[in-house]
Amino acid sequence: MLNLILRRAEPADLPAVLEFWQAAAENDSRPVDTAEAVEALVARDPDALILAVTGADGDGEIVGTIIAGWDGWRCHLYRLAVAPDRRRAGIGGRLIAAAEERFRELGGTRADAMVLNANERAHGIWAAHGYRPQSEWSRWVKPLG
Repeated sequence: MLNLILRRAEPADLPAVLEFWQAAAENDSRPVDTAEAVEALVARDPDALILAVTGADGDGEIVGTIIAGWDGWRCHLYRLAVAPDRRRAGIGGRLIAAAEERFRELGGTRADAMVLNANERAHGIWAAHGYRPQSEWSRWVKPLG
C-alpha cells in the first residue's frame, strides 16, 4: 500500500511540480507552464495547488497534482495529473475529493473541470466522480451538494 499524503504545494515544491507536469500531465496542446505563473498561483491562493506526495511526512516524491481554483464565485479544476506508473491506484480520485472538499469549505456550489476533448483517458475519472460534459461550453460540471 502506498503511503500517500495530500498537502498544499509550498514554494520550494514548485520546480518539482513543473518537472512532474512535463512527465505526467497533458501538455501537447497547451503552452508550457512557467515558474512565474505557478509562483503567482501559490502566492495568490496558497491552498489551490494540492499535491499527492509519498512518504509519511509528505516529503517524498510527487505522484499527483490538482489545481482547485476558487475565485470567490466559481470553482475551477485544472492540472489533474497522476504519475504514469501510479495511475489507477485511486490517487486522482483522492485529489478530486480533496479539491471538492476545499470548495465546499469555501462555499462553492458547483465545480467545473477543464478537460481536453481529445484526452479520452481523462474522461473516465471525471465521469466516475460525477462530472458530465457540458457540450455547449466543452467543459465538465458537477453540482457540489
